[in-house]
Amino acid sequence: MEKKLLDYEVGAGVDLFLLIKSSTKGIASNGKPFLSLVLQDKSGELEAKLWDVSDNDEANYAAQQIVHIVGDIQNYRGRKQLKIRQIRQAVPVDNVKPGDFMETAPIDKDEIANEIMQFIFKMKNANLVRITRSLLKKYQDRFYDYPAAVRHHHEFVSGLSFHVISMLRLAKAIADLYPTVDRDLLYAGVILHDMGKVIELSGPVSATYTLEGNLIGHISIVVEEVSKMAEELQIDGEEVVVLKHVLLAHHGKGEWGSPKPPLVREAEILHQIDLMDATMNMMDKALRHTKPGEFSERVFGLDNRSFYRPNFDQE
Repeated sequence: MEKKLLDYEVGAGVDLFLLIKSSTKGIASNGKPFLSLVLQDKSGELEAKLWDVSDNDEANYAAQQIVHIVGDIQNYRGRKQLKIRQIRQAVPVDNVKPGDFMETAPIDKDEIANEIMQFIFKMKNANLVRITRSLLKKYQDRFYDYPAAVRHHHEFVSGLSFHVISMLRLAKAIADLYPTVDRDLLYAGVILHDMGKVIELSGPVSATYTLEGNLIGHISIVVEEVSKMAEELQIDGEEVVVLKHVLLAHHGKGEWGSPKPPLVREAEILHQIDLMDATMNMMDKALRHTKPGEFSERVFGLDNRSFYRPNFDQE
């Protein structure tokens, strides 16, 4: 089996084609320019520095370019980093394409779409069903292809919809345990909570934030979309107000991006399962390439903690 980027240990040499996920120009302390690159393949991503760059290098090694790299894996402040010794752009004879290097959800997107529809079929509140189905239909192509984030969690092709289906499964388990939960409101909130990311993010390849993403953000975007769709469908009343609150509150706190804290039961549940699923995805990613008996790299999105993989964990 061909080794991927994150399969290499510190000290190992690599000779790989990789996709540039992001490229940022900086100036070193000696005044010379450099590029900070995030390089990826299907196993994940690593940072690298390209020193003493020219204007041509900045254009040649921009995001979404495929490059061939010879280098070494090194440890930098507790994290793996790729030290570049040779780099060149891929050419047609190399026979490589961006899709060869992009991580995808572990479930096929058609299977994800079918499962989400099964949850919608179980909803009984006609107004919530109409709003949810209409927005899902409006953005379905992007919804099933986009990542859930630029960095940190579910940042892969179909990551957004995979995040949603994982949360729906959690939501069902919680509603089974606590029968007072309004399943329709909770399911609608789960399906729609990150829908604004189809506008906030640029797409599934080397995702960046759009103008709307930088200036408005996905929470405000989806609440506006719900308002417009409710007006189009001639739906008003408390259901729309409460649904918008659930969406506004799903980050839990103002400092985490929510204009309101959760003030209804389903809003609190949505916040908790969103946090749980994102956390588990980040932990799984960190531990996937950690040997039993060792600690993972530090995870910036989880308070910069390293996580231990027990010796009896052989998966």
